[in-house]
Amino acid sequence: MGLLEEQRTEINRINNKTKKPKQMKTTLYEIKNEYLELINQVEELEGEITPEIEEQLQINQNELQNKAIAYHSVILSKDAFNMQIDNEIKRLQALKKRNNNLIDNLKNRLVGAIQMFGEFTVGTNTFGLRKSERVEVEDVNSLPKEYKTVKVTEQANKTEIKKALKLGKNIENCNIVECFNLKIK
Repeated sequence: MGLLEEQRTEINRINNKTKKPKQMKTTLYEIKNEYLELINQVEELEGEITPEIEEQLQINQNELQNKAIAYHSVILSKDAFNMQIDNEIKRLQALKKRNNNLIDNLKNRLVGAIQMFGEFTVGTNTFGLRKSERVEVEDVNSLPKEYKTVKVTEQANKTEIKKALKLGKNIENCNIVECFNLKIK
């Protein structure tokens, strides 16, 4: 440390000892209560504001302004942080969507390969297909009530529709579609 830096350090140390920072009230509640006490004192003196009360009112007003500025700073900081969080959520949702699209694409390519070449084993993993079925409903509104599940929005009761179609019932705008889902053991 050079001589100049030592002198600055000493000056700062002396200044910090001689300056006593004004203590700010810790809460808006305390500032408000002190203000109400001062107003009560003024009322007791029948509206007369003594120099001491005037000084205390001014100090109280300054503390209120300082506290309000501090609150405002925290509010702005937290709002900015929330905006960063929102942006990060959007970024992560977009990343998740890209990953899901990639997963679907890779699964579809594997399904196509298995359909073309048949089931195969690589190491301990066996790649094959299993058949499954799902019900496609073209128009939910045209279904009889027994084949609908009522929620906030109207939705087809695909389980009941599937049972009915399997029993040979003809339901307009409904059919069973065979699907191939990737199976990895």
